[in-house]
Amino acid sequence: MEMSLRGIVGSGVLIYRLIRWVGAAFIAVAAMLPTAADAQLAGYPAKPVRVIAPFPAGGPVELLGRVITRRFIETMGQPFVIENRPGASGTIGTDLVAKAPRDGYTLLLTNCSFSSNVAYYRKLPYDSLADFAPITQITMTSGNLLVIHPSVPARSVKEFIALAKARPGQLNYATAGIGSPQHVTGALFASMAGIQLTPVAYKGNPPALNDVVGGRIEVIFVTPAAARPYLEAGRLRALGIAGPRRLPTLPDLPTFNEAGVPGYEYTCYHGMWFPAGVPAEIVRRMNAEAVKAIATPEVRKYLAESDYFPVGSSPEEFTEFLRKDIPRQISIAKKIGIQPQ
Repeated sequence: MEMSLRGIVGSGVLIYRLIRWVGAAFIAVAAMLPTAADAQLAGYPAKPVRVIAPFPAGGPVELLGRVITRRFIETMGQPFVIENRPGASGTIGTDLVAKAPRDGYTLLLTNCSFSSNVAYYRKLPYDSLADFAPITQITMTSGNLLVIHPSVPARSVKEFIALAKARPGQLNYATAGIGSPQHVTGALFASMAGIQLTPVAYKGNPPALNDVVGGRIEVIFVTPAAARPYLEAGRLRALGIAGPRRLPTLPDLPTFNEAGVPGYEYTCYHGMWFPAGVPAEIVRRMNAEAVKAIATPEVRKYLAESDYFPVGSSPEEFTEFLRKDIPRQISIAKKIGIQPQ
């Protein structure tokens, strides 16, 4: 019995030591293997990535997207395909991304309508903070220009304000829809200048600008880059700029604050988002690639020519920016007295 008991105990010790050795070996091997997250990141992207631009082709959002994604294609080795999904001031395309698979193969590239739509639509089909994973803020803009058709008899901001007071509600300004940068810039201008302007909504910036160039609409608040060819050709006239400073490319053009609307300042931004739930490792990878792209000479040149200021923030910094910008947009909406649709 004693020998049998010792044999059993001895066998038990041997088994215990064997288990410990196997366990240690397994842990050592496992430590050398990539985790599931690492493996997913290492293979990303393994197929084309959809980039949703929620405004029409040819507009500022798509043009910026093409410049940025060209760098992604070069550094990440997969196509980044821009899809224009315009409508409802960008909410249609934005909602598409909110409901997309959480695999990192659909991202949103849009402008500050992402923030302002919260204020101008009573019920959005998505939550602007909870349903998205911010990647980076790409730019801060210089502000839109107040641009008029040459048939409008005004050559300065003060003359335009006087004309609008003499014709209350008769001057129309083209916008890319409720809550778009053109709309908010114009509505805030009218409110602070004490005039009445009538907004006319289009599905995006290109058709809105085309109607101003054609003389069918008198006014538009538009980006410098979009307006510049028409300004140089004499087909449009710029009176002022919404941002806080004059532009090097248009040094004689005053800010609204300088030109007769004290305290006015309104700028926009561009950014990139994944739908919420995309693995943090992929968000980080995409952020790193975006920041690298923004720093390249080619992209910097485009941004300078478009009068955009480069940002390239972290996901956390962009999230904090949005948490402040959305309440700011709500405050502006209340100030200009526009009721959510």
